[in-house]
Formats: sequence, structure tokens, C-alpha cells
Amino acid sequence: MYWLLVSAAHKSSGKTTLAIGLAAALRRRGLQVQPFKKGPDYIDPLWLGAAAGRDCRNLDPYLSTPESIVAAFDAACAGAEVALVEGNKGLYDGLALDGSNSNAALAKLLDLPVVLVIDARGMTRGVAPLVLGYQAFDRALRFAGVILNRVGGARHEAKLRAVLEHYTGVPVLGAVHESEALRIEERHLGLMPATEAEHAQALVARLATAIGAAVDLDRLLAACGLPGAMPAAPATAARAANLRIGIARDRAFGFYYPEDLDCLQRAGAELVFFDTLADARLPAVDALFIGGGFPEVLAAELAANASLRAAIRAAIDAGLPAYAECGGLMYLARSIRCGDRTFPMVGALPVEVEMQSRPVGRGYVHLAPTAEHPWPGAAPPELRAHEFHYSRLVSVDPGLRFAYRVLRGHGADGERDGIVFNNLLASYTHLRSVAGHDWPARFVAFARACRAAAPGTTAAPAAIGDER
Repeated sequence: MYWLLVSAAHKSSGKTTLAIGLAAALRRRGLQVQPFKKGPDYIDPLWLGAAAGRDCRNLDPYLSTPESIVAAFDAACAGAEVALVEGNKGLYDGLALDGSNSNAALAKLLDLPVVLVIDARGMTRGVAPLVLGYQAFDRALRFAGVILNRVGGARHEAKLRAVLEHYTGVPVLGAVHESEALRIEERHLGLMPATEAEHAQALVARLATAIGAAVDLDRLLAACGLPGAMPAAPATAARAANLRIGIARDRAFGFYYPEDLDCLQRAGAELVFFDTLADARLPAVDALFIGGGFPEVLAAELAANASLRAAIRAAIDAGLPAYAECGGLMYLARSIRCGDRTFPMVGALPVEVEMQSRPVGRGYVHLAPTAEHPWPGAAPPELRAHEFHYSRLVSVDPGLRFAYRVLRGHGADGERDGIVFNNLLASYTHLRSVAGHDWPARFVAFARACRAAAPGTTAAPAAIGDER
């Protein structure tokens, strides 16, 4: 089994592009690659999953215990030959002063050799003290080597290699020259999601070829483990599926953690995916889950699908249990305003959404559940989760109820989050099924209770209705 952490000296060093390329190049060699992403992120994992052909899993030391991270890592690696973890920000960056939730701490916890990506623009001899400092800062880390990125040409590469060989002894595993052909388009939340990019697989293939040629993959593997695959994970019993949950998954909505979807299935839910842009009708389901994404980018297309918007509103008005996160909340609002244009949305929530030029809520959040929270079952007195949104709510009905008090972060209005309306819970917060909070099981239990209390309310295809 080969395992490695791809990290960098600082943010925006190009490590995501390199990680995607490495995953794809190793897969092209016939290896089973299991990708991971450190921290809260949806977009990079979509690209890593597309490159590896296996769902990317998130490892978050801030939201999870060390024991749960190790267990999740081992379970996901079952049957894989390579475990590739992409870090976030810089190797030693993290919220804690002692570095306990840094990339370096994750590498030590999982015994991962570190491949350090160096953005080499404007550097020659200065690369040596940088690498020496990263080595010396924590002697407990194992450095497999460095990959030089954004190298200016063959002459620049030769100088960098000579400096590192002379002063550090750290292996140079590869050098990637600056190239626009390897760039992934960015927008306000980071990279464009792989689900939206028109030529995602073609770009992944280009990255596999370029990174595979620029990096000595044999040397990389030799420094990162031993041949072989992890044994298959023992089968886990799942409750028989007797509840259908409709999940919006398309170009507009794709922010779902695979672990949470797994938990929904283990709780007895059958996942029924639908497309908010193409499907005219809502499938027959017992509940809805609409995750995050970019409804503001595809607002015109979402608005044009009036039949599905009306069907969703009619189902929620009739009491269908639903859960929406961030982009899902925006879609269920009356409208989304982007600049001087306003697009009608589902209208199930008595709020409107306005896009802003700067982040409104960004980072980790701490929430205290209130008595208004509709789901049964115990939750920790303080939940840790995350948010990242450039929108705010306006024209908010003053009588709305909220499921959370915000202790850290912004949420819906800086003080509250989790709008409770009919049987809908809509929040800017993205929950994780970690840290002792199995929210998918609570949502499934809520949907079952709603169905038992009002049999016959399973959503059915609906015709175009009136608009709020």
C-alpha cells in the first residue's frame, strides 16, 4: 500500500492541480487510487474523485476525533493500492496554535510521507532555506520529497535541482513547468466544480499526461510505501431501505459528502437522484435533500424549469419533509438577485436572496440547537460544522423560527441559522456526520415520523402552480 500527503509551503501553490494529476497518472498505471481531502471542501474532492475513479473522502481534524479519522481512512482505503491525501493551505497551517489540526498533524496521525509542493516562481537559491525550515520545524514528519511547480523553464529547473541537492538532500520528485493548459478555471468559491466543467475528463487526461511526465512516479511510489492493497473492509449492516429520499444532484447542486450519503443509506433510505435543470417533475419520494452548489451561476436555467419548481413548492407546502443546505436554501427561497437581475426560485421559503461581492459567511461554525429544531434524537449541545457563502437573506418573514443559535460564524443573520418552515429545515450551515452527530439518521427518523403522521403525502408529480 502506498500512501502520501500532498501539501505545500503556502496556499495557492498549485497542489490541487498536482494532486489531481498524480491521482489520474497513477490510475492510468492501473493502480486503485483512493483520494482524500483535508478539511471542509466540496470542489477539490469532485475533481479528485473524477481523476481517481473513486469518491474522494474528507478528513477534518477540527470536526472529528483522531480515532474517527483513522477509522474513516482505513475503511475508505479498503481495496485501494494508493491513498493520496491533498492538504489544505500550507503544511503547518491550521486554526490551533499548537498545530493540532494542521496538515502536518494529520500526516503524523496517519503516518503519511509528505510530498511538499513548492511554487518556484521567482526562486533559485532561496528554495534551500525554505525546504530546510520545513524539515526542521517538525522532525517527526517524514518528507518523501518535493515537487517543484510553476518552473520557468529547463534552465530554471536545473538551478533549483542543483540547489536542493547541494544544501538539503531532499529528493526532487518532479518539476512541473508553468503552463496555461494545466489551469482549472476558478470562481468565487474556488475551482469550477468538475460537475460543471464542460471538458472535465479531457482536462483530467491532460493533467495525467503532464504530471505523469514531469514527476518520477517510480521514485514517488518507492518513497511512499510498499506494493500491495489494503484488505477489503468488513461489510457493515445497513437497515433495509423503506424510505425514498430525493436528492438534487446536477450542475447546480453537487456539494454532498459521500460519508453523509452512506449514512443516509445505512439509516434505511433509498437515494433517488434528480436534476433540477432537466427534470420536469419530482420523483415519488418521502423526503427531499438539496445540498449546496452554485444556484446563482445557473439561476436562469433553474428559473426556466418552472414545472419542477412548482412541484417542489407544492410538495413542501403539503408537508413533505425536506432538508436544504446553503445553495439548497437559496433555491427554495422566493428569488435570487444577482446584480441587476432577479430570478424566481421555488418560493417555499418566505425569504429572498441577494448575492454579495464578498463572503458573508466563511469557515467553521459553532451552533447551539434550539427547541425549534424539528428532528428527533440527541444532538451535541454545541455542533461544529462549516459555511461558505456570498449571499445574504432579505425580505425575511419576521415570524420565522430557527433551529440554531450561532455561537461562531454567520449563518442566516449573524445570530441564527436553520430556518424551520413547515417540515423544512434550511440552513447556510453544512453539517457533517462526525463528532458524535449522526444527522442523516435523525433526518431519516424525522421523515419516517412525518410519513407515519400523514400517510399518503409522498411527493407525486405536480403540474405548474402559482408563484409567490
